[in-house]
Amino acid sequence: MLDPTRLRLLREFAEHGTMTAVGEVCGMTSSAVSQQLATLEREAKVPLFERAGRRVRLTAEGRRLVRHAHIVLNALDAAEEDLRSASTPRGPLRVACFATAAVHRVLPAIAAARTRHPALHVILYELEPREAVEALRDGTCDLAITFTYNLIPEDPPLGVTRRLLGVEPILIALPAGHPAATGEVDLRFLREEQWIAGSQGTTDHEMLDRACALAGFHPNVIHTADDYALVVRMVREGLGASLVPELVATVVGVPDGVVLRPISTIEITRTTHAMVRTATPAVNAVLELLGG
Repeated sequence: MLDPTRLRLLREFAEHGTMTAVGEVCGMTSSAVSQQLATLEREAKVPLFERAGRRVRLTAEGRRLVRHAHIVLNALDAAEEDLRSASTPRGPLRVACFATAAVHRVLPAIAAARTRHPALHVILYELEPREAVEALRDGTCDLAITFTYNLIPEDPPLGVTRRLLGVEPILIALPAGHPAATGEVDLRFLREEQWIAGSQGTTDHEMLDRACALAGFHPNVIHTADDYALVVRMVREGLGASLVPELVATVVGVPDGVVLRPISTIEITRTTHAMVRTATPAVNAVLELLGG
């Protein structure tokens, strides 16, 4: 019988890559982690680890057991949660979500849950998608609302189920008096434009780079901002153009002096997903309210 605690350590090793890192995550010494994983290897009766220079890595059998570990541990989590909550959705349920979807989707779902499921207490954390996925993976949230761009496709992590919530186009924000603001915008004509992008290293920043590359140029990014309310006001002040999701018009609003226009050069979309590890009654209730 394989020990679930040791399977959890194996899963952490697959994620973090070293005994030291696993120890830091799990509150153990690296020596204790190594001993537990050595015991798991003996229990499995197949080699799970191999030397790669000075480091240790998973064998093919080890990677296979990691896939089983995700299934087993998720099932155990589901069983525990199911016994606690039976068939009645009850909280707390922790939801990690990016800002625009929190306003547009999660807050209305929380309001509806108060009436439909009075025992369900939804706790909201504002996190960007990569942070939300990490929170879901390490168990500090139960449901993650994330997004991906069609120009930057991403698969869900192993052991995580992803449900579609919606797809929206990416638009270009320009000052109302800009020569290109009269209709659909061809990005190729904006190669000399100054740009406002998301922070370096974010998918927003990468999305702008890829879109402009497909139009044949590298964007001249002068300013960076992650708050869309700030971005559209920067556009109004003539600080540059920016690519923004259509939902910005609904959630943030478009100030006078700014227009949002479709892009003719290439189709760019943002897809919003709900991601879960364990579909408990509470998770399913919130997914239903979210439309997922």
